[in-house]
Amino acid sequence: MNWLGAIKSDIDAAQARDPAALGALEVFLTYPGLHALMIHRLTHQLHLLGLPILPRLLSHLNRFITGIEIHPAARIGRRCFIDHGMGVVIGETTVIGEDCHLYQGVTLGGTSTRREKRHPTLEDRVVVGAGAKIIGNVTIGHDSRIGAGAVVVSSVPPNATVVGVPGHVVAFTNTSNDTVERLPDPEWDRIEELERRIARLERERAGTDPAGVGGSPGGFDGGASERPS
Repeated sequence: MNWLGAIKSDIDAAQARDPAALGALEVFLTYPGLHALMIHRLTHQLHLLGLPILPRLLSHLNRFITGIEIHPAARIGRRCFIDHGMGVVIGETTVIGEDCHLYQGVTLGGTSTRREKRHPTLEDRVVVGAGAKIIGNVTIGHDSRIGAGAVVVSSVPPNATVVGVPGHVVAFTNTSNDTVERLPDPEWDRIEELERRIARLERERAGTDPAGVGGSPGGFDGGASERPS
């Protein structure tokens, strides 16, 4: 892969996916995710040449500068965007496809001490939310979304949305994903449904209460609570 061409595609990806980006020059000068990719793409080429020690030293420097740790052997496709980036860890045998989007705190980690494929494979157009952990030799299918804070230890089919600990599929989509906003939350949806039922029962009680009070002993007024952010 041509180094300059790959970096240009990474800059283009940052501009396309970050509404706060003000232009290519700003991205080039101020985005730590881009800086981490620039250094990694160099260290990866040195690793492929079989040079000892130097790739790891540069990778260590990369972590010191950007707060992002990427093993020189990890394979990362074009137009990758590491958003914010602090605390991202990408292990040795990780494979990341094209047009993927990683947020801060993401770990693509291994579970084995043997010299084998032990880190995740992300197919094209995968989005991984802040703080998510994908562990082991698992495959995340193309166009999938991993929600913030999810812990994924098994493979995920294409077009899936995964949330929770352990991660589980809650939805499928046939459209490309470029954001992790408004992910489904089945537990909170269930709570809201229960609150609606309680509110309906309270209204029915109020209609038959001779005193016309209709409120619950605990003062619950039947209003839905605010969804946590």
